[in-house]
Amino acid sequence: MMTVFFSVPFRQIAVLVFVLCLGSLSAQEALRGQVMVDLEQVRGFALEEDPLNPREARTRALEEAAYYFGGMIYGWSFRYEVGERARNIEEKLDLTPLGRVSVEDPRLEPGDVQIKNHILYLWADYRPAGTQRYRLAKWKAGSVRSAQGYGQSLLENKGAALEDAARAALRAMLRGSERNRPREVVGYISLAAFPRYWLEGGRWAAMGRFLVEIGEVRPFAAY
Repeated sequence: MMTVFFSVPFRQIAVLVFVLCLGSLSAQEALRGQVMVDLEQVRGFALEEDPLNPREARTRALEEAAYYFGGMIYGWSFRYEVGERARNIEEKLDLTPLGRVSVEDPRLEPGDVQIKNHILYLWADYRPAGTQRYRLAKWKAGSVRSAQGYGQSLLENKGAALEDAARAALRAMLRGSERNRPREVVGYISLAAFPRYWLEGGRWAAMGRFLVEIGEVRPFAAY
């Protein structure tokens, strides 16, 4: 079999790859995820005394879905201080959102709702457009790596469980790639999918899958 080589300028190849990426994304179905909201004791991101009615629970579930879609499309910049007990350095993760999806965005579409054992389950779809598709393509290219983590938080702050899961995911990923423990790491992180929550020992527990792009690894010698 004869192989034929075509002479094409590199810039044209790059543009062609970019267009193909956008085309494949536009042909894909909407992003989709499921959110659960407890109608009785713990609801959404807050702890309250009075039970939620299904309409209120649906609204909160849709707000939570919008937050996760924003985490998938835009993600966060992060600054992670790895920490070390011997040096009395506390482990710390700072996340800064790079964009959000509004709950009023017409591309955010609530789907099927089910109520089981006082828990409301809502499916939601989101159809990314324009630069959002480009951002999603970037999260699947280059030096982006995948990581998974488990986190916990108090009942009053469900969102903190997801942040703790992101911290655990970064810590596990760095353990597998860095020979020496770094002092600090900066970069970008996004959700690969909606996180999974459950109650464990009177606390929120969360399991999250993330996409991570490391910008800089700063060793202890730099301080």
